[in-house]
Amino acid sequence: MEAFWSLAGMAGAAFVAATLLPAQSEAVFLGLLAARSADPLLLFLVASLANTAGSVVNWWLGRLIARHGVERLPRRLRPDPHRLAQAQGWFARFGWPSLLFAWLPIGGDPLTFVAGTLNFPLGRFVLLVLVGKAGRYAMLWAGWTAIT
Repeated sequence: MEAFWSLAGMAGAAFVAATLLPAQSEAVFLGLLAARSADPLLLFLVASLANTAGSVVNWWLGRLIARHGVERLPRRLRPDPHRLAQAQGWFARFGWPSLLFAWLPIGGDPLTFVAGTLNFPLGRFVLLVLVGKAGRYAMLWAGWTAIT
């Protein structure tokens, strides 16, 4: 039962960390690896998939704004039009490879939102974001394994 709760906690932390809400999942991942409360491979898979799912929420919100406009959002939730246009320009300039960096702490989550506003295909989005996010957790896992 401990493994179940560890994996559930990891899923929750990873999901929230990938949304536009401020959170981090790396410490949870490393803490659960150190606690040895769940199989490391399952922990890696859950973290990678849940973190990607959180990014899909960002993509979906971006799509909603692209379809219906920011005017339908409450004022406090509206993205700054200048910054949104700037981010869209950056995504248009660097294109799909930038989604491999959606795991970055600064800019990664908004990047997934911008991909939605630009109607980037969901299937390719999920694949690219999953590769990048799984790569990040793999590096954390490898680093943890090397020091223990």
